[in-house]
Amino acid sequence: MGNRVSRDDFEWVYTDQPHADRRKEILAKYPEIKSLMKPDPNLIWIIVMMLLSQLVAFYLVKDMDWKWVIFWAYVFGSCLNHSMTLAIHEISHNFTFGHHKALWNRWFGMFANLPIGLPYSVSFKRYHMDHHRYLGADGIDVDIPTNFEGWFFCTTFRKFVWVVLQPLFYAFRPLLINPKPISSLEIINTVVQVIFDIIVYYVFGIKSLVYMLAASLLGLGLHPISGHFIAEHYMFLKGHETYSYYGPLNLLTFNVGYHNEHHDFPNVPGKNLPLVRKIAAEYYDELPHYNSWVRVLYDFVMDDTISPYSRMKRPPKGNEVQD
Repeated sequence: MGNRVSRDDFEWVYTDQPHADRRKEILAKYPEIKSLMKPDPNLIWIIVMMLLSQLVAFYLVKDMDWKWVIFWAYVFGSCLNHSMTLAIHEISHNFTFGHHKALWNRWFGMFANLPIGLPYSVSFKRYHMDHHRYLGADGIDVDIPTNFEGWFFCTTFRKFVWVVLQPLFYAFRPLLINPKPISSLEIINTVVQVIFDIIVYYVFGIKSLVYMLAASLLGLGLHPISGHFIAEHYMFLKGHETYSYYGPLNLLTFNVGYHNEHHDFPNVPGKNLPLVRKIAAEYYDELPHYNSWVRVLYDFVMDDTISPYSRMKRPPKGNEVQD
């Protein structure tokens, strides 16, 4: 890809987000897309089976040697736990029970959170809605790296370390950029998660607990699926701030790779995003996109013109309404 963005600073833009304009144009031409804006109840059973699969894994690894505990945490558990974080992404959009049962979605998000090991789902919902409403807004969208990240992680080795430590940056960045008062649901999420972790320790033992936590840290760090963190909004081509991915890992990630489609139509569940692309093909087929998240990770680390600075930032307008 040519016309790369400089690592010297973030790319500041002062125009409105492109997704709203494209959404309006597509809906005027293809109003049938509105019929895709409905809950996906199959998510409930998929998530239940994913959690049960991880419980079986807890049992299987409890007496293994440590090297095999870590091996299976990376080879199997990491895929399942990263996939579960993207299931929580679907839940945050109320795709399990619908908008009229919003609280049901929050409770189910806590349930899906259990095998991840760290409380996550309620806070993710609060910050992710800001990401959609105010994409790239400085001080609001915590998906944007901090100035320190952009300044420090600018060499090949440092960018590699940044990729490995991505889960830590995603966990602590909101506290630095846009801290919010702790909600009662976040407290409940934390208490439920701690109780579950204690149960895992007493029922299965320390190895199963380490397996669970390692699966999350490894799966969200240097892992093929983690390519989506960078692929979604890092500007490998100047002027394009959102990219889709159309490779096979969408099967494990609830089609999060269809990211232009997702930002254009955040009320369409992941299951139906390929239909959005099919219906409005002329709007998406010519946009820059990826077919390999592994290649995205490689290019990000090895290309010295790409860094955490390679994001579009918008100055806040001052009238933003946050959760």
